[in-house]
Amino acid sequence: MRRCSFLLNAEHSSPERRKAHDPVMNTALLKEKLDALYVNYDRSYLSTDPLLFLHNHDDPADVEVIGLLASSLAYGHVKMIQRNIRRVLALMGGRPAKYVRNFDARSRARDFSDICHRFNRGPDIVLLLHYIKQMMEADGSIGEFFRAGFNPGAQTIEHSLSSFVERTLALDCTPIYPGGTLPKDARVRFFFPSPSGGSACKRLNLFLRWMVRCGDMLDVGLWDFVSPSQLVIPLDTHIARIAPLIGLTKRKTAGWLMAVEITENLKKLDPFDPVKYDFALCRLGILDKCPKSPHLTTCQKCEIGSLCMRGPSRTGP
Repeated sequence: MRRCSFLLNAEHSSPERRKAHDPVMNTALLKEKLDALYVNYDRSYLSTDPLLFLHNHDDPADVEVIGLLASSLAYGHVKMIQRNIRRVLALMGGRPAKYVRNFDARSRARDFSDICHRFNRGPDIVLLLHYIKQMMEADGSIGEFFRAGFNPGAQTIEHSLSSFVERTLALDCTPIYPGGTLPKDARVRFFFPSPSGGSACKRLNLFLRWMVRCGDMLDVGLWDFVSPSQLVIPLDTHIARIAPLIGLTKRKTAGWLMAVEITENLKKLDPFDPVKYDFALCRLGILDKCPKSPHLTTCQKCEIGSLCMRGPSRTGP
């Protein structure tokens, strides 16, 4: 199998690729290709995503609980993510919201002692469920807890998300930390990063995408008080790698500013629903259709290859 080296060389690029990087033509061609990608990667690909678990329940309260749990664990290899979500949900039974409402963190902590998801452990899951219980007790649901700090007039979800994180981390943590103070190095903080710290907040933005978007039978669209136009793309490793290749960002560091820049460029394609392209673009990485190292055969078959800035110019061994 021969591999290829890639050089950004307009002389060896196809006419379509030269159009992709022409500032006048780029937006039209980008929209054409990404719209086709969006149509292709529909709900038939749910089995490759933790979003699958949300579609197994009808009760909105159950869907919210599963959504925050599943998105919190949505880092690492897909098979590992799904395996560990299944393990946690099995411990919670068929009614996750009811389980959380009745959850006693101290007496049930041992049930989760064997849970290990990369660097998060059972106590982190226990505290996450304890936080969710307090959200539901305070405002009736996770959605209403989020709404309590939501700014409907804001251009993006940034400050509303920061408020959600701040208020969550201020909730009681004594079942895990008896002193009542959440340590700075508490691993549960990984579930609740904040835009104010520069984090891309990939998992929380993923949760918001699931809760807000609707209409294509992918995301569940429970929260109609948030506009899809306010969402910011969940910046995972796949998006952070692919977006620069197709001109969606010039930034080199994955963080909140990169996520916002990508989202703003996607708004040129769909001002109302810019993050609708997230699921499809992620499939290119998850399904190895856009390899980390350029590969001639794979790249020639790529559905958005004509947009790619590393387009093949010559082959090598």
